Amino acid sequence: MKIGLIDVDSHRWPNLCLMKLSACHKAQGDDVEWWTPEGRYDLVYKSRVFTDTYSKDRITVTNADKLVCGGTGYGPGPNLPDAVEHTRPDYGLYPQFPDTAYGFLTRGCPNRCGFCVVSGKEGAESVHVADLSEFWDGQREIKLMDANLLACPDHERLIGQLADSRALVDFSQGLDIRLITPDNAALLNRVRTKTIHFAWDNPNVDLTGCFQRFSELSKIRDFRRKRVYVLTNYNSTHEQDLYRVDTLRRMGYDPYVMVYERPTAPPITRHLQRWVNNKRIFRTVERFGDYGPVKKLRGDG
Repeated sequence: MKIGLIDVDSHRWPNLCLMKLSACHKAQGDDVEWWTPEGRYDLVYKSRVFTDTYSKDRITVTNADKLVCGGTGYGPGPNLPDAVEHTRPDYGLYPQFPDTAYGFLTRGCPNRCGFCVVSGKEGAESVHVADLSEFWDGQREIKLMDANLLACPDHERLIGQLADSRALVDFSQGLDIRLITPDNAALLNRVRTKTIHFAWDNPNVDLTGCFQRFSELSKIRDFRRKRVYVLTNYNSTHEQDLYRVDTLRRMGYDPYVMVYERPTAPPITRHLQRWVNNKRIFRTVERFGDYGPVKKLRGDG
């Protein structure tokens, strides 16, 4: 069979689903390639992680006997077959990301946040689904994509696997700062951490003490390796958004502003995102009020 693959979201981040499908089909002797409108295919897979707000699907496929669309961006749907889910990804599909492994040790999250699809899609518990050896084979770097690793009862053993790998680990989707303990912090200190991500999504929950505790327990001193997602435009005021950003910076963390449904966000929120996420500007302009576009917005720039 000739298989075509379409990464609807672009190629700026590897599509794990397509990598697993590619590996599975190649193991069966099929010919796998990125889809082109000039080709002819027995089967084409379109995978889409993000919704219309962030990722438009404008690709029409008329040159395949069968088309399969899947991913969160298309709404609820069936999971990958178990045999495909547990196939080692075809990392050769994305040569622009060399020597990096991508995968999940756990799936699911108990938090049931209204802005997040994970609890509804993967389950309201964090459960162990794979050991590191399933998707890591000695690569220098590991991008861990778990939604809530620390909520899994088996998380200490899994963190131990990451530590034993001696690879650089990016906890890319965020650890729950509220679940940090002296024991798991000690295990995290054994990991060669490239970046550790947390989140401060709810402005009505004061996480200052949790972040201070992690700073005391952690060996990570470089603020650029301690990034915190700050959700905005979701039941928060601008003052609450700015408070979280300023508080995190003061405590030695690197905030990163996420805008929920960005097209509906007010101009002040979009300016906040640009100020914070452009790190060159954020490190030289210490006060949001001194940021040029904000001064123009107020009419005094």
